[in-house]
Amino acid sequence: MANLSHLPKAVFESYEWQESGACIDRSVEEFFLPEGLRTVEKSDHEAAAIRICGTCPVVRDCLQHALRARERYGVWGGLSADERAKHLADDSEAA
Repeated sequence: MANLSHLPKAVFESYEWQESGACIDRSVEEFFLPEGLRTVEKSDHEAAAIRICGTCPVVRDCLQHALRARERYGVWGGLSADERAKHLADDSEAA
């Protein structure tokens, strides 16, 4: 069974920030990679999502959520999954 202890509590106040996200009216597919993309296509897809995040008033809340929840896929808080994984690895090495 998965260890869910690192996830934030499922109360509205924990996720209220999402209502103000620049992505609220966007398609989920814009932030999650379709299967089979080549490296250049992957980079372009992620860059487009990250540009949207660059306009977002709650980008910090989004990133904090993604890091706490260890979101493994998609662009969250202006970072790709690979960038978040590196950030988490760097934090654990520093600890």
